[in-house]
Amino acid sequence: MEVVGYIGALAMGLSLGLIGGGGSILTVPILVYLFQVDTVLATAYSLFIVGATSIIGAISHSRLGNVRWTTALAFGIPSIIAVYTSRRLLVPTLPDPLFTVGGVVVSKSLGILMLFALLMLAASFSMIRGRKDLPGTDHPHRINYPLLLIAGAMEGTLTGLVGAGGGFLIIPALVILANIPMKQAVGTSLLIIAVKSLIGFTGDLGSGAHIDWPFLFTYAAIAMVGIVVGSFLGHRISNEKLRPAFGWFVLVMGVSIIVRELSGLN
Repeated sequence: MEVVGYIGALAMGLSLGLIGGGGSILTVPILVYLFQVDTVLATAYSLFIVGATSIIGAISHSRLGNVRWTTALAFGIPSIIAVYTSRRLLVPTLPDPLFTVGGVVVSKSLGILMLFALLMLAASFSMIRGRKDLPGTDHPHRINYPLLLIAGAMEGTLTGLVGAGGGFLIIPALVILANIPMKQAVGTSLLIIAVKSLIGFTGDLGSGAHIDWPFLFTYAAIAMVGIVVGSFLGHRISNEKLRPAFGWFVLVMGVSIIVRELSGLN
């Protein structure tokens, strides 16, 4: 199962390189189900892995002029503050179990996985449907900064809870609120993901989480190989073809997590 897990790490990097998202969508389930990592710790590992991998992609896109630095700051600063706060203060204080409904105990791990699965479903619908209905090229210089700041804070809090990089949320926000083309949204998203994920991970270090560094570096290194290959292929394969296929894959994974977790409830 570990071999399959490391293949999944490569696939995660490919996903980030090809479509600018999907890193944490693959990483958390792989860590939990294939490497038997505790769910809360898996969300911390995911932040480090996705953040370190996204740095490589952001550098590549920056060289191509696909990073909007002002937009990255406007969205990224509140997102970074929110994700650090949620990892440092909110996640450690969540009760375990979270609550009980009709005699069914909902643990902290189960609650995080279910929230993550719901985000996967939302992301899959966005990928399958495509982004043709989103504006972004008609008025490239008109940016709604107040909404961009609010969206950054909300995205940071949500993805901090589940250990997600948040590309599937950041990209639509940048296209809609910052009115920038998709390729620049992807490049800017990778920069935001890299910085906020790694800073969010420091929140876990401050909370005293035990980190298996050799495993973490090995997984991240394999994922980095994937993003390099994915970035290379991304210039040759249409995102319009890749995104729906990946969306269906994410949909199946999200439904599988929900079914698996609900079937284990007493």
